[in-house]
Order: sequence, then structure tokens, then C-alpha cells
Amino acid sequence: MMAHVLVLNQDYSALTVCTVRRAVGLLHLHKADVVESIPNRAMRSPSVSIPWPSIVRLRIYVRVPYRRIMLSRRNVLRRDGFRCQYCQGRDRLTVDHVLPKSRGGRHVWTNLVAACNQCNNKKGNRIPEEAGMPLRRKPFRPSHVMFIRDYVGTVAESWKPYLFLN
Repeated sequence: MMAHVLVLNQDYSALTVCTVRRAVGLLHLHKADVVESIPNRAMRSPSVSIPWPSIVRLRIYVRVPYRRIMLSRRNVLRRDGFRCQYCQGRDRLTVDHVLPKSRGGRHVWTNLVAACNQCNNKKGNRIPEEAGMPLRRKPFRPSHVMFIRDYVGTVAESWKPYLFLN
């Protein structure tokens, strides 16, 4: 009952992930329809049998006014896989400004990376090239779909067309 179910909006865009229990509740209340189900599995009661959902689509369009991922320390670390972007270490992580604030660097997604304390102190008030510490990956603004994928872990093959991971 605690398995993950992908919830799509009426226009088939990915909204969120919920539990099977929540998805069955949406189906029972006729608020959603099954798009994909797991074969040979069902939720049964004496009078009703509902297919075990993998993907459900809401019947009414839900307007999501703010779809951007909030810029926070936790989300920067999540985007970078909880690894230092200089040495790939996992110990005592902090957030580093690629272009230091003292040199005009802004507090934006494209200027922040996860860094361990040792690398952050070694880099100091320099850019990575000056410090001889190249970045493993260029910083970017993540999408909500990326965080859905990371929340669930491995994504089922049936989810990939809806998450644009083909």
C-alpha cells in the first residue's frame, strides 16, 4: 500500500507522486482515472475490485501557480546528489558560490554548488579556475520533474514517457 503512484494532471503533465492508498481513494471518489496499472494486481473488497494503479490522471485540471523549485540549501544539495562538486566527497557539505559574492556573484541556482568544508575553504575567494579546482558538473536550475524522479528513486518504465525521460 506504500508503493508510489505517479499523479498526472488532466493534460497528462506530471504533478506529484502519492501512495497507492491515496490513489485508490482518488479512484474510488471518481476524481481520477487509471492510466497504467500493475498487471495481475488489484485492490479488492467484497463488492469492488480496483486495478493496482501505477499512474493515475486527475479528471479535473489542477492549476499549479508556482512550479519552480525553491532555492534553498537542502535543494542545492539534492540537485548535486549530496556530493561535493569539486572532490565528490560526502562529508560535511555546505553550499559554495562559484563566483564569490565579494566579486559580484549572485545567490542563484546557476552560481551555487554543493561543496565539502575542506574544498570550500581551499577555494576561498577565487573562481574554480584560479583555485585549480574544476567543477564536476555545471550548476543549473532543476525542474520539478527531476525532484519527482529523485524522490521515488528508480522510475518505472511506464512513467518515463510522462516524465520526459525517454
